[in-house]
Amino acid sequence: MKKTAIIVDSSSYINNLDLQKYHIYKIDDPVIFGQKVYHESDWPDNADFYRQMKEASVQPTTSQPSLADVEKTIQQVIDDGFQQAIIITISSGFSGTYQTAFSAAEKFADKLKIVAWDSKIACAGAGNQALMAARSAQAGVDFQTILDRLKEQRSTTDVFFVVDSIKHLQRTGRLSGGQALIAGLLSIKPILRIDTNKEGKIDAVAKERKMSGAWRYIAEHFDPVVKEYRQRGLKLRVSVVDANNPELSAEWMEKCKRQWPELVVERGIIGPLIGVHTGEKAVGFIWSADYDRYFDKTDKGDGDKDVKKYSNHNR
Repeated sequence: MKKTAIIVDSSSYINNLDLQKYHIYKIDDPVIFGQKVYHESDWPDNADFYRQMKEASVQPTTSQPSLADVEKTIQQVIDDGFQQAIIITISSGFSGTYQTAFSAAEKFADKLKIVAWDSKIACAGAGNQALMAARSAQAGVDFQTILDRLKEQRSTTDVFFVVDSIKHLQRTGRLSGGQALIAGLLSIKPILRIDTNKEGKIDAVAKERKMSGAWRYIAEHFDPVVKEYRQRGLKLRVSVVDANNPELSAEWMEKCKRQWPELVVERGIIGPLIGVHTGEKAVGFIWSADYDRYFDKTDKGDGDKDVKKYSNHNR
């Protein structure tokens, strides 16, 4: 029998090639326009979703996957011969998906060893946790060690993101904290953060009038993180994600590579589920310790030993 399966909800935005390569199961998240329920896979081209959002007379809302959909995926894992599973979800700080996954996992506890894992983030932040876990599972790493690695990976994960307008986060009620800033945010570019080592909620931390100013703020606050990792001989992985803003995303990636050439830098998307809340043109800057550290030739996990020293608990 196979050992450990990794399940994600679609807001991790892992591309189809990696889903297939690492045998990751995906639960398709719902997006609702008026009375019609869509799913993220209904927009293979991300730009099509933002075009529909712009043209819609009623703005979209979101919901967690149904319990039935989660149970169906778990049953598929069992039918495929897996003995264990980890469901990696979007942050419980702004979605009920984790609780749904937890409830579903409890129902199947007598059939396989299964854990619901709260990534405390979304997009590539959750996707990279899942990719690390899936690679570990393929390498034959035991269940508890995968969970330990997930805990370490999550502790080093952090994000800044900038939205073109605060109105969508206000409309959907996903903005917490930083309430003193909100009154002045409507006409400028708010910079937000997710408290990945607390409840995984969104906080407004700064504001700039232009995206160029937002980048300067991010670079200023990210540079000490790079220096800390550099001093300890560890590499960072950065994911620049965007809500149909490829030009700005490419610009940020180029600046990142030029300023910190040792980093692993990749591009991702802010897909429909998250885009409902951020609106079009948002850009995110997500980072964590590079998960490649776990995978030397013998998979001894030699990179594990120092990661705990510089998680983001005291940022």
